[in-house]
Amino acid sequence: MGWALGPEVDLVEASLAGGGWLVSAVGRGDRRCPDCAEQSSSRHSWHYRRLQDLPLQGTSVAVKLRLGRWRCRNRRCGRQTFVEQLPAIAARLARRTHRVAELVRLFGHSTGGRPAERLMKRLAIPASNDTILRHLKRHVAKNHVGAALRVVGIDDWSWRKGSTCGSIMIDLEQRQVVDVLADRSAQGTAEWLEQHPEIEIVSRDRCGLYAQGARRGAPHARQVADRFHLLQNLRQTIEQQLSRAQRPIACSVPRSAGSDVTTSPPVTRGRSVDLEVAEHCQLAREGRRALRLDMFDRVKALQTAGESLRAIVHKTGFNWRTVAKWARQDALPERNVMAPKPTTPTAFQDHLARRWAEGCTTGRHLLPEIKRLGYTGSLSHLQRLLSKWRHAEPTTTTPTPAASEVPASTAPIIPPNVAAALCMKPRGLLTALQADKVDRLKIASTEFATMRQLAMRFRSILRNGDIGKFDGWLRDAHDASIYGIRRFVRTLRQDLAAVKNAITEPWSNGQAEGQINRLKTLKRAMYGRAGVELLRARMLPFQPSSEHAV
Repeated sequence: MGWALGPEVDLVEASLAGGGWLVSAVGRGDRRCPDCAEQSSSRHSWHYRRLQDLPLQGTSVAVKLRLGRWRCRNRRCGRQTFVEQLPAIAARLARRTHRVAELVRLFGHSTGGRPAERLMKRLAIPASNDTILRHLKRHVAKNHVGAALRVVGIDDWSWRKGSTCGSIMIDLEQRQVVDVLADRSAQGTAEWLEQHPEIEIVSRDRCGLYAQGARRGAPHARQVADRFHLLQNLRQTIEQQLSRAQRPIACSVPRSAGSDVTTSPPVTRGRSVDLEVAEHCQLAREGRRALRLDMFDRVKALQTAGESLRAIVHKTGFNWRTVAKWARQDALPERNVMAPKPTTPTAFQDHLARRWAEGCTTGRHLLPEIKRLGYTGSLSHLQRLLSKWRHAEPTTTTPTPAASEVPASTAPIIPPNVAAALCMKPRGLLTALQADKVDRLKIASTEFATMRQLAMRFRSILRNGDIGKFDGWLRDAHDASIYGIRRFVRTLRQDLAAVKNAITEPWSNGQAEGQINRLKTLKRAMYGRAGVELLRARMLPFQPSSEHAV
């Protein structure tokens, strides 16, 4: 038959029964009492045990194992009888051999419950998804022993976005998950760090809870702020500072064809209908702005009166995200305006307006011209824009607008989020169009030029690890008299030791961010069954059982 379970098991017979092999065998196990460890030679009876084993030629195998039940002759022992055990074959009370149980845990760790159930059924080792997950969680809870940690990364992940968060601990030297916690709190972080006194470095984001927990749980460890999060915080600060302006930055300097422009069509002779539409749109925008300003004033009035965010949401009925955002701002920010993309003809409106003024009003003639300028959209999209211009023309007048009557004041409006991203990007990484935007932004706003200079210096300090220039940067940033930058400097000084360690130490939380992406994939694949115990079992590295190695 070619079947063998081990030297302690003697094969008696094998037969096909119920679509699988039934193997009868006799075991010669340990005869020592499990309580007093005294050897016994007095047989009481026989005990039969059924175990699931590896399949044979695609057919399931069940082992009917006969074991001896022995009497304990030790009068001081409370146990009278016991069944001999085969620890090298199967665990006590187990229904599977070690080599099958190892496969059950491996499939559960790699694929989850239901996929593992389908795979194991196909391999003739049937097991339910509940059994697979139960074996995996029990094994991890019982046998997981983490190695000594020296450098740990801590980051948070969300059970439900905006609701509750958990924490993940990463061994940055081994690049492995060492634990998953169900909450994000200073107390939980401190308690976990106290269990690992060997930790020397704690890498974290700018979360104050982790900073407090690290100070309480590992006061001797050096904290390192993540460089990526430092740059992200600076970008967000620049975006908020640009949003504080009365309107988005409009660059009125000359621009090349294909740059961002507004979506209004060119104004030509006799276009009274188009002017009326433009005036109507302007009035609608002003009305919406006035309504949002009234809502903003209500929120700020309640906040000044000492109301909590929850109470403000309850009294106003506004969305809690909007209330939380407005509570952090001193003035109502302008709505972000999306810059035209190469797929829309409005991105090439200057060229189209000039050619329209010259008398070229046919879409098929204009399409090749803007294609050469970078247009990636379709002819029908271009025709829709030209149709609006054409229908706005008086029926008695030939649509031949003069170039001098095309408004030259239509400047591209760059939203704060785009301007902040460009402010943080080095010149060598900018495309030609992005470099043109940056130059126009620097001319249009001295505040943007100052913030870009400070951002490039800060990026260089983090990249080159030049700690000697950091104090000078803090002074210059504070003396720049820009509210957002000053606030950013103030937060850096509150966490100055961790920020300086971020400049001098090579560690970062990049590995933690990657592991969080993996955790989110597992959490979403397991739907509502993804409790913290199961997430921990699947996130931790798979550890083969000490009894048997597959």
